Amino acid sequence: MAGALLHLKSTTALAFIAATQESEYRVQLPDKSRNARVLVLGGTGRVGGSTATALSKLCPDLQIIIAGRNREKGASMVATLGGRTEFAEVNIDNVKTLEAALKDVDLVVHTAGPFQKAEKCTVLEAAIHTKTAYIDVCDDTTYSWRAKSFKSKAVAANIPAITTAGIYPGVSNVMAAELVRASKSESKGEPERLRFYYYTAGSGGAGPTILATSFLLLGEEVVAYNKGKTIILKPYSGMLNIDFGKGIGKRNVYLLNLPEVKSAHEILGVPTVSARFGTAPFFWNWGMEVMTSLLPAEFLRDRSKVQELVQLFDPIVREVDKFAGERVSMRVDLECSDGRNTVGIFSHRRLSESVGNATAAFALAVLEGSTQPGVWFPEEPEGISIEAREVLLKRASQGTISFVMNKPSWMIETDPKELGLGIYV
Repeated sequence: MAGALLHLKSTTALAFIAATQESEYRVQLPDKSRNARVLVLGGTGRVGGSTATALSKLCPDLQIIIAGRNREKGASMVATLGGRTEFAEVNIDNVKTLEAALKDVDLVVHTAGPFQKAEKCTVLEAAIHTKTAYIDVCDDTTYSWRAKSFKSKAVAANIPAITTAGIYPGVSNVMAAELVRASKSESKGEPERLRFYYYTAGSGGAGPTILATSFLLLGEEVVAYNKGKTIILKPYSGMLNIDFGKGIGKRNVYLLNLPEVKSAHEILGVPTVSARFGTAPFFWNWGMEVMTSLLPAEFLRDRSKVQELVQLFDPIVREVDKFAGERVSMRVDLECSDGRNTVGIFSHRRLSESVGNATAAFALAVLEGSTQPGVWFPEEPEGISIEAREVLLKRASQGTISFVMNKPSWMIETDPKELGLGIYV
């Protein structure tokens, strides 16, 4: 009996803590946005579904429209979320039905990837035409800069839009912007080198889309910057062993062509920028290296051929995910000319949850009025105002194992090196 009572008290206490934490992050939107209609394109997928779930928890008053092609999955999502949620069958390749779906919608969240090799920004164009605020979770350099080219049209339509507004890129861009801002206010040196490091266990629970994205990226030459000059590197090369700190440890990461490299270089003005990514188990990294070496780049750039690869590997990846888990970590390093080196770390046990929190944080920032008309990258103050960055990072980082900003690397690493006299590097 005593054991049963103890279990009941423990369960009740955990439920109370969870409820308290959830209410802590509840968002009170301005009156004009409190009952906003938000359409999540790709809402039946892993990223879109996670985003819709996060939005419904943070803002129960929002009217959330789950948009996708699969009516059965849509009905399931609506049943799970309940409340003010509905489903709309939408094909993003059909402009008429897309614009019809955006009618009377306040914000569209575009999560229907992959974005690699997409020839048009169909959803953004429809959003501008229907005067609907917009964010996407694009992780492709070409697509993001094509989206950026619609800035003047978005300004004319008086709509705010943010591209690459997911976890990485997205939250990682804001982390980089804050490291640069802090260095300029606290240091006499100039930002010289910015490095993005990412780790995801298995597929991160994100399903076939992340597989397709990864394979397509293997077909792209890596664009990085060294002392202001553009350099072209081989994809999935340049391996480094990086310490992601508590809960993740040291992981091997490899060069990939990611959009935050160019946007951070041009917008934040850092002369040397690169990005690396790694996964686990270790044999996935080996497999990616082998694919890059053996398969022609033209094959890896062909979406239809990559989709065939995804169908082949997806069942295997799902089985491996069962024991690999889906931990995710981002480390952003900034080095300055006066020797100041600072780090930002973001680690979470579940990518499928954290990507939703991250994307929802951007959506809420737009609804709160933090974004000016135009098309912006996350690190641009017109996209996420400097005053709104702290709130965005707090919302995005809920549930993290570790979230630290603007610290020297030895404070976050699992095995810092001591030079002597208590000095660490």
